[in-house]
Amino acid sequence: MTTARAPRGRRPGAPDTKAAILAAARERFAALGFARTSVRAIAAEAGVDPALVHHYFGTKDELFLAALELPVDPRQVLLPVIAAGEVEDAAERMVRAFLSVWDDPEIRVRLVAVFRGVLDADGERLLRDGFLPVVLEPIGAALGIDRPELRMPLVASQVVGLIVLRYIICVEPLASLSADDIVAIYAPTLQRYLTGELP
Repeated sequence: MTTARAPRGRRPGAPDTKAAILAAARERFAALGFARTSVRAIAAEAGVDPALVHHYFGTKDELFLAALELPVDPRQVLLPVIAAGEVEDAAERMVRAFLSVWDDPEIRVRLVAVFRGVLDADGERLLRDGFLPVVLEPIGAALGIDRPELRMPLVASQVVGLIVLRYIICVEPLASLSADDIVAIYAPTLQRYLTGELP
């Protein structure tokens, strides 16, 4: 009796293929960052053809966001808000859009889990080399601001601090402030980062 051999070559589009691609993507993005990770390398690690990665996820940006397992696409939340008014009051709109997501109890539970993963030993690369260029830089481009490579990380510094103190470790009174209070406190600083004078 002969034993059937498993077929050689790349894995076809089986139900677990998508999960294998996501697992490979998470490992690569965490280890090497967004810029140094290629779709071809992710496909090789997952044992699939690169075309299959594009079939399931489209672009590398989309794959990165899928690998983060965010319950919402931050670009879909923020970019329409950015386009809805003038750059001079963009920060207030950004903060309100941010709070509309993070203050939703069902979404917040999943976002906190994702963010804790980003803060793990290798996760900082996902934030620095992935989230900043995939999400924040397009926002800077949509706003048409000068020096977005400096301004958007400054914005991120405030937003990440707010996430950690308000939602991760729940420092009072920040954790209990109303959305209007958060907007009143944070929006002027973020607006200065977006459009104010910088050194």
